[in-house]
Amino acid sequence: MAPPDSRLDGKSIRYTRAILLTSLVGMGFGFTVLFAILAPLGREVGFGEFEISCIIAASSLTVFLASPRWGRASDRLGRKRILLTGLFGYVFGTLLFAGMFHLTLVGVLIPTVGFAALMISRIIHASLMAAMMPAASAYMADITDVAGRTKGMGAVGAATNLGNIIGPAAGGLLAAVTLLTPLWFAAGLALLTALFVVLFLPESPRALTPGAPTPRLSYTDPRILPFIGVGVLMFMGMALVQQTMAFRFQDVLQLDAVDTARTYGLAMGVSAAMSLASQLLLMQRFSLTPFQWLMAALPVMTLAFLLMAVADTQLLLMSAMALQGAGMGIAGPAFMAGASVAVSAEEQGAVAGVAGSCGPLGFTIGPLLGGLMYQIEPALPYWFTFAVYIPLLLFVIFMNHRLKHPQG
Repeated sequence: MAPPDSRLDGKSIRYTRAILLTSLVGMGFGFTVLFAILAPLGREVGFGEFEISCIIAASSLTVFLASPRWGRASDRLGRKRILLTGLFGYVFGTLLFAGMFHLTLVGVLIPTVGFAALMISRIIHASLMAAMMPAASAYMADITDVAGRTKGMGAVGAATNLGNIIGPAAGGLLAAVTLLTPLWFAAGLALLTALFVVLFLPESPRALTPGAPTPRLSYTDPRILPFIGVGVLMFMGMALVQQTMAFRFQDVLQLDAVDTARTYGLAMGVSAAMSLASQLLLMQRFSLTPFQWLMAALPVMTLAFLLMAVADTQLLLMSAMALQGAGMGIAGPAFMAGASVAVSAEEQGAVAGVAGSCGPLGFTIGPLLGGLMYQIEPALPYWFTFAVYIPLLLFVIFMNHRLKHPQG
């Protein structure tokens, strides 16, 4: 696999990396601010847990379908152009989605019509927003060699998680103005991030070949199939938990809508802070293989889900969120790096799109399962995820052993 383009010296690569990571902080804010307010906001307009979950599931399914196409488009048209498409698309989609919610809140749209409008606006939002992460991940692959790929993806995760820390915490505080204020603010921040990228991020060093065929990757490609299987199940469990935890906080702690947004926003900030800490203090200091990192992360996350199932105090709920964040801070970049190093330099956009769609696929299945399970029994989503992660951990241990002893 080729190293980063030789036209860039070390100083230029460091500058480019810093600009890319700074822009990812703004993206991370936008990705998570909605989760702090969607559950209480949905309940305010009369939606049930399953209806709220459907909004997230529809968005995630759209990202799952669009991400591979955006990843291949970044191979053909350039990383920066596709990244900007996603950022400006996020601005437009967020304003549209927030506008539909406002019309539903004030009674202009009846709940049934409002739900349909929100689904449509969220699908539009997701189809454009999906361009961001495949382009950003492929850009990082362009400026790192194989040996530094895991740390590079860890840096992408760290920058995103810094935004994730700010997003939910700021969302909880801004919700005290109105429940929709965090979305208006997120759209404005995304616009500033897009302008920052326009002005300061150089084009990717990867040379484009006009008219060259765009590499395509199948989800069943044997080089990446183990990582795809791990990623889908891992993100499904994460989504199932993330989508229901706001309900869990509200019901266990007996909170109103604004206090739920504030308290759960703080919990998500704690989770993101632990993700950032695990990436900076562990992934940037130690050199392990992707499967070794997954072996370290999955037991921590399994324990977090066990705590979520039995938690009856704010301290236990916060502790569970912290453990989940610490584990996911390692598992997410390890998964992306494993898929990236498994393919050639010419396939980085394609693999970024395919691997990047595993999260949205998990976030399509997870919220639907979580919403249904929560209505049956509030602790059921967390027991289910706990049960899924045990065989997932065993599979990762098996794959790590198989890679060490290929003839065994």
